[in-house]
Amino acid sequence: MKIAVDAMGGDYAPDEIVKGVELARDAYPDLEFLLYGKPDQVQPLLTDTTRITLVPATEVIEMGDEPVRAVRRKKDSSIVLAATAVREGAADAFFSAGNTGAVLTAGLLIVGRIKGIDRPGLTTTLPVLQKPDQSSFVMLDVGANADTKPFNVVQYAVMGQYYAQSVMHVTNPRISLLNNGTEADKGDQNHRAIHDALAQMDELNFVGNVESRELLNGAADVVVTDGFTGNATLKAIEGTALSMLKLIKGEIMSGGLGGKLGASLLRPVFHNVQAAMDYSQYGGAVLLGLKAPVVKTHGSTKAPTVKNTIGQIRELLKTDSANQLVTYFDQHTDQMAELKATLK
Repeated sequence: MKIAVDAMGGDYAPDEIVKGVELARDAYPDLEFLLYGKPDQVQPLLTDTTRITLVPATEVIEMGDEPVRAVRRKKDSSIVLAATAVREGAADAFFSAGNTGAVLTAGLLIVGRIKGIDRPGLTTTLPVLQKPDQSSFVMLDVGANADTKPFNVVQYAVMGQYYAQSVMHVTNPRISLLNNGTEADKGDQNHRAIHDALAQMDELNFVGNVESRELLNGAADVVVTDGFTGNATLKAIEGTALSMLKLIKGEIMSGGLGGKLGASLLRPVFHNVQAAMDYSQYGGAVLLGLKAPVVKTHGSTKAPTVKNTIGQIRELLKTDSANQLVTYFDQHTDQMAELKATLK
């Protein structure tokens, strides 16, 4: 299995990307890597080129570049070349910590959508707290599409089911719709229509609506929503976690010697809480619905997260989840067409 990696994307690129790729190479002997980047910056960082091939890229798509324009104009950029390698069959998956919009654009325009899927959905894995039999859940869309139609959300449920089965190894994943109440008649007209459509799909284990306050309690294995709501929810979870940690630290620092002594005794507890809320341990965000895995990690990603994300990509490739989706949508063409006509 071969992964095309954008070595130039991210706040700490190429250093941390190269380190992470080498960690993954050592951990997974069945993987090979095509590393796209500027040779004068990347080559000196490589300590061992076993199963790593450096492919020169003369251009870099910067974080501030307009995504569509950059992908179309910077043909020799690390993002465009890595995505092209997947399209041409030289690699099986594409990974980047670079410009999110450019990665999504390259995935859509270069790697291409699976036939029958209207809009790919950006998927992330989030932690479940204090539930021994469940450590995480999947949510999509978390930002690929700000304007989403009800039909798209129904398709996200199908894609999320296959992802949960492939990567999280959940046999019969529970699927929920993010809504402002758990009752079937809650939400606006679109949410009620999505709920009814999902409830009628026998191949899905749809367990109804879920409120945002129950997400981290393990109410579902897969949570589907529109891209605008999903992105806002994700940022609210991130912001709350960071604010709470800062609040605790501030109270400790202002509590005098006694507070600091108490904090030193509780340091392992604080570390465990911080680790539990760190969803980067599960890898990156996957753009589901494409012909091959396209995975994006946070711009501030460092080597351990790069390694974890590559492990996630490995699971996607081992289980051949992209082709499973191709087969599903080929076999359900009539059902999808009927749903699309109903959910306008």
